[in-house]
Order: sequence, then C-alpha cells, then structure tokens
Amino acid sequence: MIDALVIGAGPAGLMAAEVISARGLSVVVAEAKPTVGRKLLMAGKSGLNLTKNEASDAFLRAYPDLPDSLKVSLQSFGPQEVITWAEGLGQSTFTGSSGRVFPTAMKSSPLLRAWLGRLAAAGVDIRTSWKWLGDNRFETPEGRQEVSAKTTILALGGASWARLGSDGKWVDHLTDVAVAPFEPANVGFVVDWSEHMAKHFGAPIKSVELLAGKTRVRAEFTISQRGIEGGGIYAVSRELRLGAKLYLDLLPDLSEDEVRLRLAKGTKKQSLSNRLRKTLKLDPAKIGLLNEFARPLPADLAPTLKSLPVPLKGPRPLDEAISTVGGIKFDQLTDGFMLTTRPGWFVAGEMLDWEAPTGGYLLTACLATGKSVGEGVVEWLSRPEP
Repeated sequence: MIDALVIGAGPAGLMAAEVISARGLSVVVAEAKPTVGRKLLMAGKSGLNLTKNEASDAFLRAYPDLPDSLKVSLQSFGPQEVITWAEGLGQSTFTGSSGRVFPTAMKSSPLLRAWLGRLAAAGVDIRTSWKWLGDNRFETPEGRQEVSAKTTILALGGASWARLGSDGKWVDHLTDVAVAPFEPANVGFVVDWSEHMAKHFGAPIKSVELLAGKTRVRAEFTISQRGIEGGGIYAVSRELRLGAKLYLDLLPDLSEDEVRLRLAKGTKKQSLSNRLRKTLKLDPAKIGLLNEFARPLPADLAPTLKSLPVPLKGPRPLDEAISTVGGIKFDQLTDGFMLTTRPGWFVAGEMLDWEAPTGGYLLTACLATGKSVGEGVVEWLSRPEP
C-alpha cells in the first residue's frame, strides 16, 4: 500500500506530491491525459505568469469572498514563496512593470521539466492515461486497475479547457460532497456585432477604462468576431456574470469638459470621424465602437465617450473560460483541506469553490492549496494508529 495517491497532474497535484515525497513517503500520481501539466504549458505559450509581486494585503484582496483556509494557504505560500520555489528549480524570474512575475525563459516547459526531474528523483511515480473512475479505480492502457493507498488527493481542476484535462466530470464520482455549480470566470462575452464591425475583428482596444458595477479598471481588450475578450474583460467578468452592465471610458485621461473643448476645436468641414481622430486621437476601432453602440449619436458626445454602454449577450461557453468558479464548497473540508465525509481524502486547486483574476493569482492559489494539502497529508499519516 502506498502512502499517497494524487489524482491529477496539474500544478496543485504536483505540488502536493512534492511536499509529501520530500518527507520520504511513497506517492503515485495518476493523470488522465497522455502527458502532465497541459494547462500549465498552455498558460506559458504567451509567457508564464507565475504570480503577482505585491504586498500580502493587496494580493489577498484580489480574491473575492476569500475562504479562511485559502487565506491561510496564501499567507503561507504567496508571491515571494512562489518566486523562491521557481528559482529553486533553476528558473530565474523577473517582475514586469505591472508587478507580474515571469520566468526569464518565459515559457512553462523548462520549469515543468525541472519540476518533473525533481519529483522523479524523490521517487514519485507518475502514471499517465489513467482515467479516474471513482474511489481509487482507474481505466488504464493495461485495463481497469485499483490502487491501494493510505490517503488520496484529488486535484482534477475545474470545468474549463476540457481538452487539456479539466472537464468537471469528477462531480459524478463525489455524490456525497456538496458542490457549487460551475460558472465561467475570466471569460470573454458575446456581442452581436453589425456587419460594419467586421473590419475591426482582432483589433486591440488600448488606453480605456472598463466599468462594471463597483469595479473600474484601466486595461485593454480585443474585439473578436464573437464579442470582446482579453485582460480588461476578464478583470470585470465577475461583476458582469453577476448582472452588472459594462461601460467604457474611451478617453480616461480627459474629463468631459476637456473632451468638449477639444471637439469644439474641430472645423465644420471635417467629418465627425475626422474630428474624433484629429482632436481626440481616437483610432478607427474606438470610433467603430462609438458608432456601433451610440447610434443615433447625441449632439453632446462627451458623456457618451466617457461612459459608452456595451450591450452584452452573456459569457462565452464554460469550456472557453480561462478558469471557473464553483466546485467543492469549503464547508465540506477540514482546515487541512480534507473532505469531512471521506477521512484521508484531500482536495486541492481549482476543484475547490474559489475565484481569482488572471495575473498570477490563479496559479499561486493552485500551488498554495497543493502545498497545504501535502502538509495535511503528512500530518494525517503521522498520527498514531487508533
């Protein structure tokens, strides 16, 4: 019988395996896909954002409705600990102007290779193409198999990017556990564009502020054929999901009065588009948004330019979200992330019901919960037999 069975080989599961194996305990990691860390590798294609280098209080405020046990995990393994961990794997890091931390190599693959090497040296046995069937049973290339383990760690992810391994189907195997319904987080939203917007598909919208409910952020987003997406939209996606309306300030560096003064400087011979371009420096895509959402244009354009309403048709599908909210409720767990209904069974990562924006917060929380679970398993296994 092995000491610990980890189901799921993403960041949370691998971190739990690292902590447990470092204590000399036997660990088997079972992964449904043919290779491990697929979502981590996908996240690193455009630069792996490890964490956000900011003070603890500011960092924790990024997590809405932060559960106490997750807060404790993040206080124990926050931004500085993530940086130290990555550099311990031989991956130097740097902090960008926004505070986001990246490996110098930018990609995920060097870090993952070094991590897997360290796990192998610690004796961790990783078995791929092992699909979980519930309990400790698996469908494997060699047929159905069952693993005898003293503890089991579930780290199967949320319910987005199913092709990378997170499909949320694990819910069917945990009928004794209360699970909050999955909803998309950090996701694009649908807009029914007129045909006139086709020429702007793919255009980035920069230097704008987005307002949704009580959240106001300065960021950029992208116009796509299906709607709007990108960092700025993800930053307000929670408010939008909860029913808030979206407004854009196309000129965040100017007041309404300054906008009026500049527009008044245009000549009557100029078309409105030329006046907007020359006096306010609006690019064609921003002018396109104004024409799309503010027709007929009001005589006084300043208020509209400072608060342009964007009618949305709802979020993109769940599987397209960068992350999901929902999952196992924290009241189903002990402080050590063990299921109250299943002694010896622990849960880490995006299987749990928490939410975070992009910017390093997601990965940090997955690593932090994985570490906490690993410590919980070590503590559980150290207890004397009854």
